[in-house]
Amino acid sequence: MSLDAKTVLKMARLSRLGLSPEEVSTYQKEMQGILGWVEQLNEVDITNVSPMVGTDLARARLREDLVTDGDCQEAVLSNAPDREGPFYTVPKVVE
Repeated sequence: MSLDAKTVLKMARLSRLGLSPEEVSTYQKEMQGILGWVEQLNEVDITNVSPMVGTDLARARLREDLVTDGDCQEAVLSNAPDREGPFYTVPKVVE
């Protein structure tokens, strides 16, 4: 696949990059090389290759979902800089 300078400039604009004319030709060559590698990957026969982790073989490891009250109110409130009973106290932010 050939990549012209106009396409490189459009991609640079979309990426919010300002390129000099020398940089445009440099990036054009580099991007053509990358696209060449992608085209080579498309030629690989993967009909007998099983999927890797991240597709159908991967399953989420789930723990049993148990409902509890936590029973750690004092441990949580021990980190509060100021509290009143079982509540955090915070400075008033509305005037």
